[in-house]
Amino acid sequence: MLSLKLAWRNLFRNTRRTILTCLLIGSSLVVLILVDGLVLGMMDVMVGGITKTLEGEAQVSHHEFRTNLEVEYVIENPEPLIAKIQQDPNVSGFGPRVIVGGMIASSYNTTGGLIYGVDADKELSVSRLADAIVEGEYLSGADRELLMGQPMVDLLEIKLGDRLVLTAAAVDSNEITQELFRLTGVFEFGPEEMDENLVFINLEKAQPLLGMQGHLHQIALQFNDPELSKNPNLPLFRELTQGDIEALGWLDLQPSIGAMIEMSNYSTLIVGLVLFLLTSLGVINSMFMSIYERIYEFGVAKAIGTTPWQIIQLVLFEAWLLALLSCLFGLVCAYFTGDYFSENGIPMGKMEVSGIVVDGNMYTRLAPYQFVNFPVYVTLLTLAAALYPAVFASRIVPTQALQKAL
Repeated sequence: MLSLKLAWRNLFRNTRRTILTCLLIGSSLVVLILVDGLVLGMMDVMVGGITKTLEGEAQVSHHEFRTNLEVEYVIENPEPLIAKIQQDPNVSGFGPRVIVGGMIASSYNTTGGLIYGVDADKELSVSRLADAIVEGEYLSGADRELLMGQPMVDLLEIKLGDRLVLTAAAVDSNEITQELFRLTGVFEFGPEEMDENLVFINLEKAQPLLGMQGHLHQIALQFNDPELSKNPNLPLFRELTQGDIEALGWLDLQPSIGAMIEMSNYSTLIVGLVLFLLTSLGVINSMFMSIYERIYEFGVAKAIGTTPWQIIQLVLFEAWLLALLSCLFGLVCAYFTGDYFSENGIPMGKMEVSGIVVDGNMYTRLAPYQFVNFPVYVTLLTLAAALYPAVFASRIVPTQALQKAL
């Protein structure tokens, strides 16, 4: 307790230096928490861009279909699979789909694209197609409805209510089939390749058009707990994987994005190491200045029998109290700053990463571990930085200290 009291008093012998050092350590903690919050926010955007836009958190399909989108690789008997999905309490929603390449023609132009046949009601739980509608209305299940991206609308020079002809090859016979539709809605997902190349029609209309009565190409899944989709050994995946049919989570469907997210996890570590290097230099400088100011006192203390360990203990107590004050300041600033950016975001402009569009603000995400683990790390690193000055102080020779003081 005596060492602790002396450390507290010594800490404020030079209040200006102590405050500046606290600002340095506390600012490092603030930056560390904000960087980690930004990384978490970016991960949310990237994962949400994959799982919430269209693909879902997992997919059930023929293993060859996922590779090349060949229309003949179908789920021939989807009813048992759908029954298992409906019975699983972890599944929050699923969307059956057929997907085929075709031609979309208007009175003025023609273009190619992917034709998605979707169940209008079930699709609401697995994608944000309804939220992406910027003009017109979402699918209602009525006959001949069609949704199209804004770039394709501009290319075909059409407007809501105009007629379109879809041309595709029937899966069962490879014969060319055509059907007339009307544009009922315009969407903007964000990624240009999606807005330029996708059209959506009702599943009930798509299956007979493509000769796929009772067959599906894909079933998209969403879970109550998104973390479940990362588990390749999930019991539901094993139950749905039968023969040529496989069930995969989004990490297996998008390994490149998974690798990017894994790499981004190291960004906080790198920033922390850089901040520790800079902060430790400041702590070492501050502690040495404090020691040199009291070199006479340390000499007297050593002369009257104070052990080296007691001096080390005193200096480390000073560093520990300094770290506590710095963490208190840093946590308060980090909380209010992080809360502000979690509500208002950091302006990032518009950018696209691997087909995922970040348009506008990047929002930080605060987590409890940031306010528990990071202060502990900062405190330990401050003590580590103060260890060298403490050892130096413990080795002061009384006769030399008294001579220097004179």
